[in-house]
Amino acid sequence: MNPELKKSNSNGPLSTEDQQKTINEVRETIKKHKSVDKIKETRPNEFSRYCSDASISRYLRARNWNVKKAVKMLEASLIWRMNYKPEEILWEHVADEAETGKIYRSSYKDKNGRVVLVMRPRFQNSTSIRGQVKYLVYCMENAILNLPSDQEQMIWLIDFHGFSLSNISIKSTKETAYILQEQYPERLGLAIMYNPPKFFEPFYKLVKPFLEPKTANKVKFVYSNDLNTKTIMESLFCMDELESAFGGKDEESFDIKKYGEKMKEDDAKRIVLHDRESVSYPNPNPNSEIEETTDTDSASRVDEEILTEARKIDVG
Repeated sequence: MNPELKKSNSNGPLSTEDQQKTINEVRETIKKHKSVDKIKETRPNEFSRYCSDASISRYLRARNWNVKKAVKMLEASLIWRMNYKPEEILWEHVADEAETGKIYRSSYKDKNGRVVLVMRPRFQNSTSIRGQVKYLVYCMENAILNLPSDQEQMIWLIDFHGFSLSNISIKSTKETAYILQEQYPERLGLAIMYNPPKFFEPFYKLVKPFLEPKTANKVKFVYSNDLNTKTIMESLFCMDELESAFGGKDEESFDIKKYGEKMKEDDAKRIVLHDRESVSYPNPNPNSEIEETTDTDSASRVDEEILTEARKIDVG
């Protein structure tokens, strides 16, 4: 590594020029790793997207511009994508998980144009961690597809109305944190916890250690009976568009049929975007062979050992 980069990296923020040098260094380093040869050969466009300046910059920011750590993180993501094949997950594969509206992309964006994912934990309809992770990955891929060109982060709006102790799952929360932090670094702009019950606070204290400091700092607790809440929400959203559950004026409820049609349209766009010429076209039957090729067992892949190792990484 360039000694000047080391010096800049340790003494303060990198200059624009040094940032570009660091990005180039990560790109040239990852290209030499034999572990990513397969994705370079079978998914060249996917590899190029993840080795773009914008992508590498996200991995570097997630690792405080540490080249070695960013390379390790990016390499792990490329291997994960090669095995998990998130780009091949279609609406038909996750529709059952989605039918209650537990996670969906809203029809509105925030005032900065960022995509909004609405989450309602009380509507959890599955005991399968594997299925839950698969649907989360699908939602993340779809949200990224719909980000405007000048934005790379999204907003999570989490509605705790009706949330109970039965909705709490340490394992599901840890795997959600793993997917978000390790596979989609710097994609979360803000997570708003709206009206969480009192018993949620000690639960959050339990799972907070699994969050990297940068992620934890993006989590905001908002309460409808707090005088500051309206100001916070008004600063982020157009209240005429925001759902009434979050203090807005829109009374429209989630419609799974309409949402499914919208997702199918997005699937078609995503297939074109990813240029599937070198990839076998996915079978839309969720009970067919695609389950074996696309949906590797996340519950075993993202096990305690992996999570422990992920938490050991120094982000400072």
